[in-house]
Amino acid sequence: MAVRPRKWLDRKARERAQAQWASMAESVEFMGPGRIRTLTDEALALRASLNRFLMRGDRKAAVSRAALDALPLPGGTDWRWRPGFMAGQITPRGISAPESGTRLGDRAGVWHDCPERALILEQVQNPRATDLSPYGMRLEVFGFSGSFLSISIDLPTEAMEGLTRSHILRLETTLVLERPMNVYARLNIGHGPNVDELLQLLRGMESGLQSQQVVEFDLAYTEMNEKRLEKIWLDLIFEAPRMSAVEMRELFLSRHLRADF
Repeated sequence: MAVRPRKWLDRKARERAQAQWASMAESVEFMGPGRIRTLTDEALALRASLNRFLMRGDRKAAVSRAALDALPLPGGTDWRWRPGFMAGQITPRGISAPESGTRLGDRAGVWHDCPERALILEQVQNPRATDLSPYGMRLEVFGFSGSFLSISIDLPTEAMEGLTRSHILRLETTLVLERPMNVYARLNIGHGPNVDELLQLLRGMESGLQSQQVVEFDLAYTEMNEKRLEKIWLDLIFEAPRMSAVEMRELFLSRHLRADF
């Protein structure tokens, strides 16, 4: 598996440039007029490029949001959500050799017990025109010697507003695996001192193929206290992930009321 050193070097170059401009901004008062004029011209050219990037990025994110609203969902759907790291660029874009619990963006975290921390987790651009999300996430695993590995995704507080045991939470994912492995989706609902868990196996996960999965979590099978909801999060659990890679090209959650018969 390639570590893609070019991307890493490019990111480091951008980080160094950002730090350099921040340092120059703090030392303007000590510069001569000629130096300030030269750097001002450079700053204006850089700002124009950054504005073009942000404008095009916002346009792509708007397309993603429109596609989200247009998705066919079960009747009675009253909430839908896609993590922000799939709609827009985050900083930093990736983490290597992460400690367990390290966060990437404001919603995702990686959990493991691998002593060597032989992992890379990074945001990537989705390559296909048919991808609804402009960005995805890639997890690379090398000589993994731990017993568990998962990516956790925190759901926003809106997911808990009006949530009852009559609801069904629906998860749609698109994953690409480098080699076959079992992937589980576990919904965790924290209410008061208790946490209820619902586990689903994502089926049909074959190597090299893009697999679109839809699973549902029926909250009737929980004992959650609707008045004491504190946190909801999703774990994607990878079984025997050694020397493999996983790309998450879509992750979309919604909820609807269970049909009464």
